[in-house]
Amino acid sequence: MLLPLHRACLRSQAGRIRSGAAVYVKLFGLRDANACHFSQSAGLSAQTCKALQYTNHGDPTQVVKLQDVDVPKVRENDVLVKILAAPVNPSDINMIQGTYAILPSLPAVGGNEGVAEVTEVGSQVKTLKIGDWVIPKDAGLGTWRTQAVLAEDDLISLPNDIPLLAAATLGVNPCTAVRMLSDFEDLMPGDSVIQNSANSGVGQAVIQIAAARGIKTINVVRDRPEFTQLSDRLKAMGASHVIREEELRRPEIKELFKICPKPKLALNGVGGKSATELLRHLKVGGSMVTYGGMSKQPVAVPVSALIFKDVKIRGFWVTQWKRDHSHDEGAFRAMLDELCSLVRQGKLTAPTCTEVPLQNFRNALDAAMQPFISSKQVLVMS
Repeated sequence: MLLPLHRACLRSQAGRIRSGAAVYVKLFGLRDANACHFSQSAGLSAQTCKALQYTNHGDPTQVVKLQDVDVPKVRENDVLVKILAAPVNPSDINMIQGTYAILPSLPAVGGNEGVAEVTEVGSQVKTLKIGDWVIPKDAGLGTWRTQAVLAEDDLISLPNDIPLLAAATLGVNPCTAVRMLSDFEDLMPGDSVIQNSANSGVGQAVIQIAAARGIKTINVVRDRPEFTQLSDRLKAMGASHVIREEELRRPEIKELFKICPKPKLALNGVGGKSATELLRHLKVGGSMVTYGGMSKQPVAVPVSALIFKDVKIRGFWVTQWKRDHSHDEGAFRAMLDELCSLVRQGKLTAPTCTEVPLQNFRNALDAAMQPFISSKQVLVMS
């Protein structure tokens, strides 16, 4: 018989890990003592749900299994939700591989993002009602499942008049894009931003949000056979310029900056040489913000960039931003309202997505780990 899933685990697989402790835990190879676990102390459950669960770290296509897990009873401050759709993000893959900054105790259910519908509410729930669409406030809830009982405080509502895929992918990448465009440089209409990994989920959100604000984007992607098609697609989203990485090192790049101002902000999701090239073209006094490291290479900063251009090197992690603002729901709410408004206006769309039935999850995991992937894999639960 399966052990019932502990209620604390459903509320947060990350066990309410605070970032400072989480980083310490990760750096020193220790697991968080507060992370959730399976426990025989939970009361027997009346129903089960399907969940993508892993009991050890490794290749996601090998260690993730589709399992039946118990669904606890709804208590007074809880809600029962039906998960509608949940994407496969790089952070999800890294968690399963055991390389992410926060790791839930095992066994764990995968997925940090997604949209769900409230189907039952506890007697003391004040902010949610049956039929509401909700997304997680924090990482680690385990969204790759058909149902979950979650604490009211772990969720925030979304309007259900936006497209399902937009809602399912709203809480991580578009939020990352908004914060990086808002919090590091005072960008005005006509200013420019340069970014690598421009075809990623974050990159596509940056293009669209920047365009809505009148900000030009210089979008760097790796060369590939279908470069022209990708360039056309990004420009249709609002990209001002799309260039190959190699072009950053060529003299012709100077021609670009005759028609486009030097960028105040560089957004780095790759690391390595790609990040160094972004720095070379940054405006004096500008900022480079690193939010990812897909190349798995360190960022090398030329001394000349620090001395003669006084560039600022920063990092950003949207999970930390959410935790820093956990007692100020108004900030998160305002950001989501802005994003939903852009969605309604047709100025922000979900990234190119491939919808995958839950039972075909291995196809989604395998596709998500392929190089040059241009479609986000989204698990649909029905």
